[in-house]
Amino acid sequence: MSILARWEHFEHAADIGVRGIGASKAEAFAQAALALSALITDPALIEPRQEVDISCTESNEELLLVDWLNALIFEIATRKMLFGAFEVQLDGPHLRARVLGEPIQIDKHQPAVEIKGATYTELKVCRDASGTWVAQCVVDV
Repeated sequence: MSILARWEHFEHAADIGVRGIGASKAEAFAQAALALSALITDPALIEPRQEVDISCTESNEELLLVDWLNALIFEIATRKMLFGAFEVQLDGPHLRARVLGEPIQIDKHQPAVEIKGATYTELKVCRDASGTWVAQCVVDV
């Protein structure tokens, strides 16, 4: 992980924005996923006990970000797991990721919100003036 890699939340009416920042587009996508997890619980509480593979294909990088986050939300909901480590590979319109986490434990993780889905609101995948990648959107909670 580069020194630039980080995630943030940003304000948006009743929903919450997630933003991933990194030296590469893949790193920014991984950080956006970490920001998503951080809406639910402190990512430091999530142990990398189980591995799940996720793959997505979309026509452009912004749609790919939404598809990636929604695929992650689907895995959280159906597997009843939280994820705190993300290894993302991007190859054109294709994303492959290995995500690591553990089953949700209410006492340990104290989940704060249930995320319904990633939206197209404030959707952006771009490089800023310094060459740093930013991947962001608003999620419905």
